[in-house]
Amino acid sequence: MRAGIDAVYSYGGRTRAPADQPLPTRTGGFGGVSGLAHYIRGEAITHVIDATHPFAAEMSRNAVEACAQTGMPLIALERAPWTKAPGDNWIEVADVNAAVTELPESKARVFLAIGRQHIAPFASKPQHAYTLRFVDPPDAPLPFAADVIVSRGPFTLDGELEMMRTRGIMCIVARNSGGDGARAKIDAARRFGLPVIMISRPQMPERQRVESVAEIMQWLGHRTCLGA
Repeated sequence: MRAGIDAVYSYGGRTRAPADQPLPTRTGGFGGVSGLAHYIRGEAITHVIDATHPFAAEMSRNAVEACAQTGMPLIALERAPWTKAPGDNWIEVADVNAAVTELPESKARVFLAIGRQHIAPFASKPQHAYTLRFVDPPDAPLPFAADVIVSRGPFTLDGELEMMRTRGIMCIVARNSGGDGARAKIDAARRFGLPVIMISRPQMPERQRVESVAEIMQWLGHRTCLGA
């Protein structure tokens, strides 16, 4: 808005009370590739910025296809993934099902830091004491008993250390989301010497991508000057 660019911010609708934005907003899905293409044409969209979560693969694929169909330029704002540091004990896996397989058979206190949409497979190992953290309280019964924390990040290292200490966390399951807002749990795990079952990012389609808002603004300015 400060740049004087007419834009609309789209939320997926998974969070009940998303953060306020200084732009007009819409909430909810588009109805697949065809629905997104229809929206782009109907709203006379000229540029598309994919700023979805690094694990929102379906939305990103839909954006690539819809922009190809409509001839709209697309850029992805994608924060860099975390990388292992000295002292990290990561078990890197391809997906959630592989993460379940890596959990021990003996009972452990496990922090599932993966969001509520992806927890169901862990019901196959009900012997563990799970801690979950959600932005919103669950609106349906969980597939297993769990200690639920309702909190919105960013999270601090001191806060994560205290949470893990008081709950006796023995293992963490996380997605490699990158960024600073959720990194503290990784730093806390390193401090305690805890294993982290780290889920790798899904394969994304080929597209132009950058890691900063400044690069997005540069892209917008360049394309606007070209009349694209």
